[in-house]
Amino acid sequence: MEENTNQLSLRYGVEDSPKFQESALLGLQNVVTAFGGLVAVPLVIAGMAGSSVEETAYLISAALLVSGIASIIQSKGFGPKTFRVGSGLPIIMGTDFAFIGPAQSVIALGGLPAYFGGIMLGSLLEIFMSYFIKPLMKIFPPVVTGSVITLMGATLMSTAMDWIAGGAGAENYGVPLNLLIAGIVFLLIVILNYYAPDNIARYAILIGMFIGYIICIFLGQVDLGQIVAADWFSLPSFNKIGIDFNWTYALPFLSGYLVTVIESIGVVQTIGQVTETDLEDGQIAAGVRADGFSSFLGPIFGSGAAATFSQNAGLIPLTRNASRKVAIYAGVIMIALSMSPKLATVISVMPLPVLGGAGILMFGTVMASGIQSLGQVNIDTRNLIIIASSVGVGLGIAFRPEITAQLPTFFAGLFSSGISAGTIIAIILNLLLKEKHN
Repeated sequence: MEENTNQLSLRYGVEDSPKFQESALLGLQNVVTAFGGLVAVPLVIAGMAGSSVEETAYLISAALLVSGIASIIQSKGFGPKTFRVGSGLPIIMGTDFAFIGPAQSVIALGGLPAYFGGIMLGSLLEIFMSYFIKPLMKIFPPVVTGSVITLMGATLMSTAMDWIAGGAGAENYGVPLNLLIAGIVFLLIVILNYYAPDNIARYAILIGMFIGYIICIFLGQVDLGQIVAADWFSLPSFNKIGIDFNWTYALPFLSGYLVTVIESIGVVQTIGQVTETDLEDGQIAAGVRADGFSSFLGPIFGSGAAATFSQNAGLIPLTRNASRKVAIYAGVIMIALSMSPKLATVISVMPLPVLGGAGILMFGTVMASGIQSLGQVNIDTRNLIIIASSVGVGLGIAFRPEITAQLPTFFAGLFSSGISAGTIIAIILNLLLKEKHN
């Protein structure tokens, strides 16, 4: 592909096909970046259900398997136009935190089979809503989408800071050693990304995290015993726990699916912007449909609901690679990891400060993309109110999520995420505040 002299131009577009080795390494970079989010939800769900060590390991493997399949479906796209599933953009999919709240009450009522059944039945709502994306898109003008993209990067910053400090609730939270490790990784990525030749700069995050990982091994920060004890191979299987189909169990998840629709539209639009793709409404609808289809598929293999991952959007402008082939390779790698507990353990024991050093730059890049988008909006009084209110409410809830705890369950679910709350505020104000024409 011919290089553009523009520093921010892409090396590979969505349709381009990097060589095997490059695609595999960039795909691995995506998996390593997303791994914390991929395994966090099944770990929380296992804790809620009081699962054994064996059952917990099974839930994690199932989540990796389904995330890999879902990423391939989302990035490749399948089916005729009307029923197409998958946006065709390089998007990483994984288990979704939006369902943690309702999962607690459902698991308390009927255990994991009720959780799986409720997830499957509730996913039908998202699939149904995907056919109404075109009218929904009329309420997503640039002032709304720019605010959402900015908010998406900004709200992820608290996650990056928790990683830098050693993980929320960790005994060694914020100790200087954690900050030093994260700082080294951050500086390595910045220096490599800016000064290294192109063939090295594209792997800056992977290299920076690898060096940080090695440093942590020498500092005794990595539990090598867990890696040694893990099995090399384990075949995937269909749900071993059971699925209980009951509409009562689906109702608590409906708010989660409404949140997912809102967030998926935002993520697809963000990926569209950073990949320099002119999106059609049908692509966005197919992306939302892939979320719903993957969430329906998940419980069949023992996993929860799937959703688009926003954190990987930051990799695209940093690596200047937008090829969907890379995301498909990432999906294949996740499937392989699901069948190799040892390889999965190598990544899962990575100290969080290493991930945090990379996360601060990646999430900041997403936020910068949103600011760039807002730079093209006429900042009059109306648009200023929309931006300020959306970002203000979104960040406020991201910083103090407990503020929504006393709301009725449905509204608590809708406003539990800073991204969804800010998006809802932006949409409402965009509809209420009519543009003044001189």
